[in-house]
Amino acid sequence: MASTTAPISSADVYDVPDEDVVHGGHGYATNTGISNTKLGMWLFLASECLLFGGLITTYLLYKKPLPGTGVGPQDLFDIPFTSVSSFILLMSSLTMVLAVSAIEADDHSRFRIWISATALLGALFISGQVYEFTSFVHEGMGYTLNRSSSAFYTLTGFHGVHVTFGIVMLMSVLFLSFRGHLSKNKSETVEVVGLYWHFVDVVWILIFAIVYLIP
Repeated sequence: MASTTAPISSADVYDVPDEDVVHGGHGYATNTGISNTKLGMWLFLASECLLFGGLITTYLLYKKPLPGTGVGPQDLFDIPFTSVSSFILLMSSLTMVLAVSAIEADDHSRFRIWISATALLGALFISGQVYEFTSFVHEGMGYTLNRSSSAFYTLTGFHGVHVTFGIVMLMSVLFLSFRGHLSKNKSETVEVVGLYWHFVDVVWILIFAIVYLIP
């Protein structure tokens, strides 16, 4: 006689509903309440906080060049120009939020518009940073001119690399959307990319305030 015993699920063992075992309907059974992918991104961003903290501390220690070693970054800053670049990057956080909202609503047309806008704003910010670096070099402040210039280029350049990597991530999810591999059920992929993008925006607010605005 065939057995009629029903298979035992994890919900039966722990006496909890299935929706409490599987997070957010994404099919991930976790003990933290969030998916492993999102948890991994949070841990990565936590390590990045330590890294940027070290870079900012180094800049604060060496922001004033030694006498006779040439100009420092604060002698060349164009605050209005950098403020506009900062505003552009901050606006990209808004378009990122709209992109996440669109993919959660399964509206791929709006998603592609907003994710493209986010990448474009990020590219404009990077273009502004390249222009600023080029201007500083033409003014005689190279990377190895003094300890102040080295600390400045390392900090802001490292952030620029992070923004560039974020643009690559944005274009990747856009490519997945055009290929039909990014459905509403996979919206968490865009959320994770959004976490990274918001992080680089918040870090820039801190860098802009400490490096450009504090005498």
